[in-house]
Amino acid sequence: MKVLYNHEYPRRVRLAAIGCGGHAIRNVFSTHPYAPIDLVAVCDLDRERAEHTGCMFGAKAAYTDYHEMLEREKPEAVTVVTNYDEDGRPRYPQIAIDCMQAGAHVWIEKPPAASSAEVLDMMRVSEATGKFVAVGFKKMFFPANVKAREIITRPAFGSISTITARYPEALPPLEDRQDLHKMWRFLDHIVHPWSVLQYLAGPAESIFVQRSPTGGTVTAIQFASGAVGSLHLDRGQGSSSFLERTEIVGPGGNVVIHNNTKLTFYSDGPKPAGGYGRSGDYYGGDERAALHWEPEFSLGQLYNKGIFLLGYAPEIRYFCQCVLDDTPPEVGTLDNALEMLRIYEAYCQPDGQHIRIDTEPGKVS
Repeated sequence: MKVLYNHEYPRRVRLAAIGCGGHAIRNVFSTHPYAPIDLVAVCDLDRERAEHTGCMFGAKAAYTDYHEMLEREKPEAVTVVTNYDEDGRPRYPQIAIDCMQAGAHVWIEKPPAASSAEVLDMMRVSEATGKFVAVGFKKMFFPANVKAREIITRPAFGSISTITARYPEALPPLEDRQDLHKMWRFLDHIVHPWSVLQYLAGPAESIFVQRSPTGGTVTAIQFASGAVGSLHLDRGQGSSSFLERTEIVGPGGNVVIHNNTKLTFYSDGPKPAGGYGRSGDYYGGDERAALHWEPEFSLGQLYNKGIFLLGYAPEIRYFCQCVLDDTPPEVGTLDNALEMLRIYEAYCQPDGQHIRIDTEPGKVS
């Protein structure tokens, strides 16, 4: 994949940015050199921070009121990276609605909302205005996950039979699950493993959650495709441990994604000669060998940068291209967000029960 630098694009998106905190500076603004962006303005409640950030990244103006910025600058698109309000709710739904009503497409960071009802509100405004919302489900853009999806959609791989994932998170006890202040971390993080599962295996039809006294959980999943899977939210792993692992199995082999950077494909090739009890080697022919990919960290390549490995640059570039093409995104959508919040709401229910997930897309009427 060849990446163009900002100045090489024949046309760039007139973009404004809301939120100039540490995450935005580290991971979102830093993608701009590789995306078709003309940063017309930035906005933050802290004027000094907005001005310094705008100066760093070439914004032409800085604001403390995003309503004023939208009115004066009339951007084509807006990126939003904010925090939670005093009630513990992500601020994105109302900001996204205001941006769409001002005539701009919007990219919002995760988690997109605190409830499926808020996602439906954004969908209604998107339908009414013709402006779309893209959601920062960065793991749908991880190069390792993108390659895994390409492998498992090959005809030779066949339909997914099982998928398993591990992610470091704890589910609060039932008595805390209606308190957004106590659930914010779970809401903030659960979108990560579920966005991978959704991206690779499609919509979930039902889940069954078992929780340990320490907060770790194992969730059994039935997917609409017929595949089954599990999500292990581990509580208490070593601080030096790798964080994540995903494995997808089908008739044509299995794919393992280790620590988001190491990808191995074990194809269902010819077995070693001799048969069980008579084979003298374990490797067989080269056509049976596993394929393995991982980045090297010696060359100054873009694929070694965290903003590429962690999906930030690919997702911002994708969003900008959708804006330039005036085409709604197909990855990181409000439909994805709606399922994500329905999953979150299912986790808020008592453990040990079979919970169906509404797989119908959002009705905007």
